[in-house]
Amino acid sequence: MLKKPNKSSDLNLMDKIVSLAKRRGYIFPDSEIYGGLANSWDFGPLGVELKNNIKRVWWESMVYHREDIVGLDSTILMNPKVWIASGHASGFSDPLIECKNCHTRFRADYLKEGKYGEVIMKDGYPHCPLCGGELTEERKFNLMFKTFFGPVEDESNIIYLRPETAQGIFINFKQVLASSRLKLPFGIAQIGKSFRNEITPGNFIFRLREFEQMELEYFVKPKEDEKWYKYWLKERFDWYLSLGLKKENLRIRQHLKNELAHYAKACSDIEFKFPFSGQDGFDELEGIANRTDYDLKNHMNYSGRDLTYFDEETGKSYIPYVIEPSAGVERTVLAVLINGYEEEKDEEGETRVILKIHPRLAPIKAAILPLVKNKKDLVLKAQEIFKTLHSRTHYFIDYDETGSIGRRYRRQDEIGTPFCLTIDFQTLEDDTLTVRERDNMKQERIKVSEIESYLKDKLI
Repeated sequence: MLKKPNKSSDLNLMDKIVSLAKRRGYIFPDSEIYGGLANSWDFGPLGVELKNNIKRVWWESMVYHREDIVGLDSTILMNPKVWIASGHASGFSDPLIECKNCHTRFRADYLKEGKYGEVIMKDGYPHCPLCGGELTEERKFNLMFKTFFGPVEDESNIIYLRPETAQGIFINFKQVLASSRLKLPFGIAQIGKSFRNEITPGNFIFRLREFEQMELEYFVKPKEDEKWYKYWLKERFDWYLSLGLKKENLRIRQHLKNELAHYAKACSDIEFKFPFSGQDGFDELEGIANRTDYDLKNHMNYSGRDLTYFDEETGKSYIPYVIEPSAGVERTVLAVLINGYEEEKDEEGETRVILKIHPRLAPIKAAILPLVKNKKDLVLKAQEIFKTLHSRTHYFIDYDETGSIGRRYRRQDEIGTPFCLTIDFQTLEDDTLTVRERDNMKQERIKVSEIESYLKDKLI
């Protein structure tokens, strides 16, 4: 008899998530053989599958299942004038404080919030939480990575790695509009890498210098912006629920006026209960902003190109307003891992670790397991079923014959595989097998010929 699942303490939980991620091939420290690179992580065989599944489900919901949204893939390197027009060249910065002793740099707001540890006070002045050294005054630190375009490394050839994917959409607005013949309201979706040279407090993959965004710019009539802003808030919140994130782990927080970005009329965050965030544990998972006509207007002014929309109903041209849902891929990965991690103890006191990941997102959808590996007929039948499924399906199927069947079940539970298909001696007699479900360990027998349709129904 299994006892009710219980969550570990917050810090304990993160330690376990990080350990599992490395041990099972989800996420590895970057450049580890050379001592690593601060706050940089590589996604292993299971991690890249989870990332790709999240991006695929997002793209399906945004582009394939709608008639009013098309996709785009813009470049990482753009003309530097793009970032002047967008305001990033002059205003995209973090408040920075440095320790004069150990030379560690801290974001001033994070330092005040205690995200680096408790600040040491000496003679009424704050000192470094790491070494106790004197801190510098706060100064601004631009977040864009610089490089050089072409063979000559001088000021005239400075270029930036994009800090967001949104501007690639705005500068292609007119071309997308002309080629796709869309009418307002319509959206342009994009998934891609962005780069921000942030001073990060760590927290695993929550805040990275190189990260992927899933962004939508949804263009609307100016007087309809508030209606569409509310629409996308609900739409995006419901999307996370559809992925199995628990409602108690999610909330919507509206930004106060002093929090709003310079371009935003309104903004709200969909927040997830991360175990390392603040007093109540919630932090940003996705932002939904009403960017008004700020971006298109600025690019129109700086480029001299017409970026207006001609409305056939009114016979007038105007600059559309934009509603922007912007989600982080890595943060979604982390939320899925945290949300799904559970532990159960059996009567013998052994712990069963389960990653309850939605089947659509699970890296491995099903595992083929021969009951024992020293029976040639069983192994050959299991391998035959595996090869057939592997060739016909478009998702990851695993095969495992190492260790006892109980140990193999536990291994698949821990990596989040929703279904285990066990080939036993009865399979050789009547061509049926046992399907075991990850979450409740329920077992049922089905015909081998029904496996594909069975999984198809379960993976919706």
